[in-house]
Amino acid sequence: MNRHGPLFKTSIAQTKAEIAAAQKLRYRVFIEELGGTGPMVDHAARLERDRFDDHAIHIILRDMTRVADDQIVGVYRVMTAAGAAAAGQYYCEDEYDLTPLKATGQTLLELGRSCLHPAYRRGPGLMHLWSGLADFVEDNDVDILFGVASFHGTDVNALAAPLSLLHDRHLAPEHLRVTARPPGARAMNMCDTDQIDKVAATRAIPALIKAYLRLGGVVGDGAFVDQAFNTTDICLILPTDAVGAMQRRVYERGQGLA
Repeated sequence: MNRHGPLFKTSIAQTKAEIAAAQKLRYRVFIEELGGTGPMVDHAARLERDRFDDHAIHIILRDMTRVADDQIVGVYRVMTAAGAAAAGQYYCEDEYDLTPLKATGQTLLELGRSCLHPAYRRGPGLMHLWSGLADFVEDNDVDILFGVASFHGTDVNALAAPLSLLHDRHLAPEHLRVTARPPGARAMNMCDTDQIDKVAATRAIPALIKAYLRLGGVVGDGAFVDQAFNTTDICLILPTDAVGAMQRRVYERGQGLA
């Protein structure tokens, strides 16, 4: 990064080169860092990609102080209902039954493949990326955001405390409560939360998940073990009020956000 700090700009990827750059960042995070894989991953070109990319939209975060071909430092892949129809499903429908969300009749937007370059995770990068997402949400009159978020690793017993805490404190109301699908589905309420170290359990929850929860996000019923990506996933849902909270937080703190 430039010694004077990053200069952020958010936009929607428009070209094949921009999408490839987003896939390269995804490869660095999801393949190299997290040990994931997939049938369409291009290891030679270092691109993490799948069949949904052709139907999704990539919101990208650039640091304009970096060299021109290495400016993308953050990505959100989002999918509208129209994109899901073209793809045949939402990405996370392999893991969760989304019937309750579809039954609301509200405008849905799936979030996925969210990642930041390691050098930008402790600064304001996420807030800038949220700025681009908030603009997209407002422009498209989105009512409900949802998508899977991940814990690293597939040993659910090692994650019993944080998963149980999420189930106890943040379970979605019944009309939004999506459920994990077999065979990867695992119960989240594995232990009595009165008997666990809540501070340690909270610390074990990934930062992005905690950020969504602070906005009023809720979780579906059940975790899903994704062997290919070496993760244990939960489904996060941000209903209308939480979407509004995200937008307010961005704009209240976002003086000068690109």
